[in-house]
Amino acid sequence: MKPSASPSNMAGISLPISYRPSIPTLILLLHLVFLSFPTAVLSIGINYGTLGNNLPPPAQVASFIKSRTTIDRVKIFDCNPDILRAFAGSGIPLVITVPNGDIPSLSRLPSATAWVAANVSPFYPATNISLIAVGNEILATGDRNLIVHLVPAMRSLFSALTAAGFPYIRVSTPHSLGILAASQPPSAGRFRFVYDRAIFSPMLDFHRRTKTPFLFNPYPYFGYTDETLNYALFKPNQGVYDPATQITYTNMFDAQMDAVFSAMNRLGYGDVEIAIGETGWPTAAEPGQAGVDPAAAASYVTNLIQHVSSGKGTPLIPNRKFETYIFALFNENLKPGPIAERNWGLFQPDFTPVYDSGVLLGGGKGRGAAKWCLAKPGTSMAALQANVNYACTVVGVDCRPIQEGGACFQPNTVQSHASYAMNAYYQFTSGKDFDCNFNQTGIITTSDPSHGNCKFAV
Repeated sequence: MKPSASPSNMAGISLPISYRPSIPTLILLLHLVFLSFPTAVLSIGINYGTLGNNLPPPAQVASFIKSRTTIDRVKIFDCNPDILRAFAGSGIPLVITVPNGDIPSLSRLPSATAWVAANVSPFYPATNISLIAVGNEILATGDRNLIVHLVPAMRSLFSALTAAGFPYIRVSTPHSLGILAASQPPSAGRFRFVYDRAIFSPMLDFHRRTKTPFLFNPYPYFGYTDETLNYALFKPNQGVYDPATQITYTNMFDAQMDAVFSAMNRLGYGDVEIAIGETGWPTAAEPGQAGVDPAAAASYVTNLIQHVSSGKGTPLIPNRKFETYIFALFNENLKPGPIAERNWGLFQPDFTPVYDSGVLLGGGKGRGAAKWCLAKPGTSMAALQANVNYACTVVGVDCRPIQEGGACFQPNTVQSHASYAMNAYYQFTSGKDFDCNFNQTGIITTSDPSHGNCKFAV
């Protein structure tokens, strides 16, 4: 890790000159200010799994997603005709999945043509099938027969779709982080030896030629420790420094994305789009496991949605929005494995939220009384200055109003400046109470702290 730069004025009476942005930074900060005053609901995709004996019928699910949430695309793990029919006429883009076992036969065009005739033609375009995922995390299976037929199956399916008159249905396949031989630091990302040239070079060439995304499933949940929990959850942290690029990463999601980008770029395919097939955080796990509860899941998911929708991108993939599918829609009570496997859902089977993920229409930020985040009275100056440093320099919220001459420079105190910076961070992220924690140095208020020409974001 690389610590944040020390402020030139620990008393916090005025912000250090390092806060005064260059022209490119100024453009970015203006963009971030705009994002802290959202005028439209954010959109996101969802993984709709069905390993449960208490789940609602597909027609109810489709109606719920369309009428009551901001979810605007759906990914399923099969090509269940009941689900395909349920989404007919909804306009919601749907990703369907080829079962792993079908991959070898689909490497031959006649079989791919028959598969499209059986699983796509009866439903499309009434059901807006947007992408076909060929299997799921095939490299992780270690099954050589599946692996060697994966790219040929992708090619055959794309040819069959084109021949059937469906050239706009994309073809891809999802991957876990296990495809990388190295992922730390992100700039060192590289694909596993042999697979890099035998599998990923031809696969990425396919994606480039067909203008389809490389699907990656980033899961900070599977990579965090007690020491890196805040880093995984998009919470304030010191960051992780990449000496090769001199970039300090403030969240594990960006680091995982940039590691995959580095691997792609190393093969000459840095121009291929990356989409996020799965990511999420469970709300329950084995007893005693730290960082697994509804509050942690809310922190990860709400901040992730804000991040991928912002257009900010990642340090190595800037100025991008990412097509993203959260895992998962429901808690699924028949999933095998540890407790966490049955507790990834945003909703219970009766559509009750497991936590406030921000995807319900009329819910989350903007519901009820407006809230602001302020510095807690009695907090040490050093702790408050650290909050200012994090919000202004690490995250990059606009702190110009608390520079000398700015509308919020007065009163010229650490408490006042920290309140402005902490609130700007709080509003920029999710606007949820946990984003005002700041190691227990922040408090929520419903009284507008704005004064004179100094306006606090809301």
